[in-house]
Amino acid sequence: MTSVITGDIIGSRQQSEHWVEDLKKILTPFGQTPSQWEVYRGDEFQIEVSNPEDALLVTILVKARLRAIKSDARMSIGFGDKTHHAEKISESNGSAFINSGELFETLKKQKVTLAMRTGDLNFDEKMNLMIQLALTFMDSWLVQSAEFVALAIENPKLSQEELGQKLGINQAAVSRRQKRAQFDLVMQLDRYFRTQIKQLTAL
Repeated sequence: MTSVITGDIIGSRQQSEHWVEDLKKILTPFGQTPSQWEVYRGDEFQIEVSNPEDALLVTILVKARLRAIKSDARMSIGFGDKTHHAEKISESNGSAFINSGELFETLKKQKVTLAMRTGDLNFDEKMNLMIQLALTFMDSWLVQSAEFVALAIENPKLSQEELGQKLGINQAAVSRRQKRAQFDLVMQLDRYFRTQIKQLTAL
């Protein structure tokens, strides 16, 4: 089982002209381009996350990195298999790609910026409801909150004090940003998702 994230930048035409470079910088840590991630058709992108348990956190990290540069994306996560390995991820195929692509096409109509599809209706309904609740605050992260979230996800072992050193703020300010971003809730959501997807893939 693999997972595929399909996304596009919201309001890309209103962004500064170097936003494509910014997006590529954000996606670079997720492997080789164009086989593991790719930016195509101007403002769309795809990322393959080969460990499905990491898919939600990767998506949240991309969102936080974009919110930190005053941007955002609509993203769908599809789970399933990969039956065709192409040089470009946008040309690969399998149920993970189909689930991600089909769901992505419905996001605008649903007016949501993030959703997932495994094909297990019960699982999908439950997880998507939780994600929608989390989006009530994730969609309005300001730059400082988003910077904190991204840094904390990328450096899970750092203490508040060490995160503060990287951000150039004191520990009390870090604590405030953590609260404002509802970061503990985000991590609880991620932990719950990991246990659930593990059970699903074990079936």
